[in-house]
Amino acid sequence: PVSEINKCDVFFTPYINVPGGINIPIYPTIHDCVFFDVDGLVSPIGRIVRKFFYKRAVNLSSKIFTVSEFSKQRIQFHFPSSKNIIVTGNGISKAIQEFQSENARTKQDYFIYVGNIKRHKGLHTLVDAFAKAKTKCLTSKLIIVGNNQNFKSSDENLTSIIEKTDGIEFTGWVSDERLINLMAGAKALVQPSLYEGFGIPPLEALYLGTNVILSDIPVFKEIYEGLPVTFFKVGDNEDLAEKLLNFSESNLPDGLRDIINKTYCYRIVANTIIQTIEKDLKS
Repeated sequence: PVSEINKCDVFFTPYINVPGGINIPIYPTIHDCVFFDVDGLVSPIGRIVRKFFYKRAVNLSSKIFTVSEFSKQRIQFHFPSSKNIIVTGNGISKAIQEFQSENARTKQDYFIYVGNIKRHKGLHTLVDAFAKAKTKCLTSKLIIVGNNQNFKSSDENLTSIIEKTDGIEFTGWVSDERLINLMAGAKALVQPSLYEGFGIPPLEALYLGTNVILSDIPVFKEIYEGLPVTFFKVGDNEDLAEKLLNFSESNLPDGLRDIINKTYCYRIVANTIIQTIEKDLKS
């Protein structure tokens, strides 16, 4: 309803989708530039279409919000502009915040992966590493939150490795409550991403009292450097296999939730956005 939108002071969108005909200041959030930094995620035509809409959002914006310094740098690289880019961060969901750590089950002997199956998520690295670790007597299971059918239709090689490796379990669709309990009960969450704009699951796992193993990509180093996580060399299944084999669960520091809440909270994200817009309106 553009006519109704134009009665407002500003238009904010949490993505790049800006309707035509808006004549008030526009503030979009651009989360990442994954379609331009990672080859093969979409067709050449799909890439061109996305680039048009990203560029359009940048050109129409008064200011741009994004979730990390890494994403800010990639936006500036792909879409050079004098527009000010504000880093807001991301936050922990209300369901995670309200989960009481004492309700967590006793840690069980499994690693967990939470994410989609797109190439940049690095699931190949994790599955290869887990298979190697299994040949060296790793007893733990690997739980992948997702549906096995999706893998069968998307990556035959990955599916073949999975079918030949004991101890890999697919959950299928799970409710938020089930997902939270699976994360809270894991010995560690593994995030093998090759690329992210932010990467929320490791933050959620830490909040739930679960150890984290993650790739050393720039954005993870930015977000998680000061937090109690274990890094492995991105894309290196040998290094990850060693991390899985030698993993020793450690007690996360007291007050970790408070530390996370002071930086990665959606109230802080919202306040940053609102205060930026209000300041512009007063100037």
